[in-house]
Amino acid sequence: MNIDPADNGVVTIASAHGAVATADKLEALIRARGLMLFARIDFSGDAARAGLAMPPSQLLVFGNPQAGTSLMQAVPTAALDLPLKVLSWEDADGRAWLSYNAPDYLRARHGLDAGLMKPVSGVAALVEAAAH
Repeated sequence: MNIDPADNGVVTIASAHGAVATADKLEALIRARGLMLFARIDFSGDAARAGLAMPPSQLLVFGNPQAGTSLMQAVPTAALDLPLKVLSWEDADGRAWLSYNAPDYLRARHGLDAGLMKPVSGVAALVEAAAH
């Protein structure tokens, strides 16, 4: 895949649920697949604690050390984008979305071998399942 320099590599899809419900569903899918959930950051909750308002926005950081480690061993800078991250967020109109870095973008960004990318390529299916 050729990466357009104007493309920032972010894939965004609509969710059929609110942002928090979508993040909950994504977390359940991550756990059900035996992946590690390293963090769930509630940006909107943190903003509220600081006296600021923003629509719901949560970032889930997850992965499989067996898959990610081989990528980082091959190209240490891959650690800048690993573990995987998915943002569940709502826009000003209350529509919920899921955003993540496209695996092909990560491969091109770090010059990774396509074969090494197979384990992280499942992020698209995971996000689709959470969105519906």
